[in-house]
Amino acid sequence: MSDEPDNPFKGTPFEAMFQQFSGAAGPGGTPDLNAIFAQVQQLLSGSTDGKPVNWDLAKDIARKTVAANGDRSVTATDNDRVADAVRLAEHWLDQATSLPEASTTSAAWSRAEWVENTLPTWQTVVDPVAEHVAGAMGSALPAEAQQLAGPMAGMLRQLGGSVFGAQVGQALGELAGEVVSSSDIGLPLGPAGQAILLPDNVAKFSEGLGVTDEDVRLYLALRECAHQRLFTGAPWLRQHLFSHVADYAAGIQVDTGKIESAMTEVDMQNPEALQAALAGGMFEPEDSEQQKAALVRLETALALVEGWVDDVVREATKDRMPAAVQLAETVRRRRAAGGPAEQTFATLVGLQLRPRRLRDAANLWAAVRDARGSEGRDALWSHPDLLPTTADLDDPIGFAQQTTSGELSDSDISAFLDEAAKDDEGPKDQ
Repeated sequence: MSDEPDNPFKGTPFEAMFQQFSGAAGPGGTPDLNAIFAQVQQLLSGSTDGKPVNWDLAKDIARKTVAANGDRSVTATDNDRVADAVRLAEHWLDQATSLPEASTTSAAWSRAEWVENTLPTWQTVVDPVAEHVAGAMGSALPAEAQQLAGPMAGMLRQLGGSVFGAQVGQALGELAGEVVSSSDIGLPLGPAGQAILLPDNVAKFSEGLGVTDEDVRLYLALRECAHQRLFTGAPWLRQHLFSHVADYAAGIQVDTGKIESAMTEVDMQNPEALQAALAGGMFEPEDSEQQKAALVRLETALALVEGWVDDVVREATKDRMPAAVQLAETVRRRRAAGGPAEQTFATLVGLQLRPRRLRDAANLWAAVRDARGSEGRDALWSHPDLLPTTADLDDPIGFAQQTTSGELSDSDISAFLDEAAKDDEGPKDQ
C-alpha cells in the first residue's frame, strides 16, 4: 500500500505514468484525471464494443497491409485449377486414410479474401489471450488505485483494444502474404468442408524448388484435403486445439517491473511515444509455468495433426509423385521452424504455434500404421484420450507396439469409446 494516502499510485509500476500529470489536482500529487483523459483520448481509434481487441481496426489494417504488399483478384482459371487439384487429391487420399472425403467444395482465395474469411477464427484464438492480458494489467494496480482509476478503466481498455487491434491487423496482413491454404498453420481457419488454396502464395512457395506448378498445387491440395478429413472425422479436435490456447491465456502474468521501467522513459505528453511503447511489447506477458505447460500441450497437439497429415500424404503420393519427398521436406522445415504463424503470435503476446516435434509425430503415426494399418492409425482420433502423449513421441516404436500387444486393441478402443459416450450423456433424471 502507498505511504501517501492521497496518491495511491505511489510505489506501483504506474507511478511514473501518472506522475507527469500530478500537481494540478492539489496536495499529495494526486493525478489530474482530466489531463490523463485528454491524452489517452488521442490514442483511441474506435470502439471495441466491449471486446478485448478492436477487430474493426484489425481488419482495416490487415486489408491495407495486404494491399500495400500486393494482391490480385482470383480468376475463373485459378478456381478451376484448384478444383482439379482437389478432385485428384481426394481420389488419392481415399487409398491412404479411412477417414472419408470432407471437402465438398473448393475455392481459390486472394490474400484479402483470406483475411476476411479467417478473421472470425482469429477472434476465437486471440480474444482469450487479450482478455487475460487486460485482466492482468488491471490486477497489477492496488485496490485504492483501481478505485481512483475507475472512470478511466474503460478508456484504458479501449486503448488496449486498439493497440491489440493494430498489432493483430499488421500480423495478419503479413501472414496473408505467406499462407498457402486455410490449414497451413495447423488450425482450421476456413469454412468446414471447403478446401482452399491461395494461388499467388502457392506460386511463391514453389519458387526455386524446381518442381512443376501442377505437382506443387496437387501436393498442397493433398495436405489441405487431409486436414479437412481429420477435422471433420474428429469433430472434437478444433475445440481441443483452441482449449490449449485458452489454457495458455489463463496462465498469463504481466511483468510489472517491465512496465515501470518503460513508463519512466515515456513522455506522457507525447501520445505517439506511448503508443510506440505499448506496441513495442511493454505489456507483453512473461512466461509462467502454467503457460509453458500449456504450450507443450499445444505443440504436441499440433505436431500430432501435422504428423498425421504427413504420413497420410506420404502414403498417397509414394508411388505417384516423385517430387513429394522434396515437397514434404520443404513443408517440414517451414513448419518446424515456426513458419508464418510463429511470427504472428510472437508479435502479439509471445504465443507460438510451432509443431517442434513434427518429425517425431510423423514417425509415430507411420509406426502405428505399420503395426495396425491405416484404419488402426485413424481410429486413435476417435477420442482425445486415445491420442499419443508427449512422452509417446519420445518412443514411437514403443507406442506402436503397445497398440498391438493387447494394451490398446481394437476391442479396447471400442469399449473405451462406449464408456466415454455414457459419461458424456451424464446422469439421467429420475
